[in-house]
Amino acid sequence: MSASAPPRRKGLRDFYENPSVPVASGTARSLRQARMLATAMGPSTTTPRTVLDIGCGDGTAAATAAPLLTGHRLVGVDWSQDALKRARTHLPYTVRGELTGAGLPFGTESVDAVLFSEVVEHLVDPDAALDEIRRVLRPEGHLMLSTPNLAAWYNRALLLAGVQPVFSEVSLRAIHGRPGREVVGHLRLYTARALREFVAAAGFEVVRLEGAPFHGVPRPLRGLDRLACARPSLASILLLHARRT
Repeated sequence: MSASAPPRRKGLRDFYENPSVPVASGTARSLRQARMLATAMGPSTTTPRTVLDIGCGDGTAAATAAPLLTGHRLVGVDWSQDALKRARTHLPYTVRGELTGAGLPFGTESVDAVLFSEVVEHLVDPDAALDEIRRVLRPEGHLMLSTPNLAAWYNRALLLAGVQPVFSEVSLRAIHGRPGREVVGHLRLYTARALREFVAAAGFEVVRLEGAPFHGVPRPLRGLDRLACARPSLASILLLHARRT
């Protein structure tokens, strides 16, 4: 009798296919980011401009942004078929695509703006991801990137106390050594300075950096978290606007 095959170990793709895994930092971030993009793009013209929400997940963040981007074509992009199925309940246009391998199913210099929200921290190869985004963006096209801040005000205090920073993870199975309960699969974390340098090195001009609050901050500290947004280097979430050069 032959031995049975060992059970297949689940990888990152299986992890992100799980609909219970949180993939966004809250409505406040989505609204702030959408306002930044709406200001940058200006009012719609007779010809709608194309905005990709890359890593759209279930589409709720793009749906939050849509009223501020009236007249523009908002397209949700994700590699997960399950995520796209859920996103179709919120968005009129969805496309399956990846930032590695075959790349995005869009022509070179064919897109006017990209929303890249809470994605870069999950990537094995963020350099290749920005290369692909730069390829599809038109010259002077807009990149709106958001990601958790490694140097958030509370993370500085936690590190001084010898505690693992919020947003950082050492396992896909459980949280170890830091506050919180949700495992979300973060592989890379950025400070404001590192994010600016990373995006500039990929061929973008950094236009603006803002901060946004994080919905997971305990209620008694949320007022302080909102105040920290005035200084992006201390904020929970980094919102970066860059243009393709």
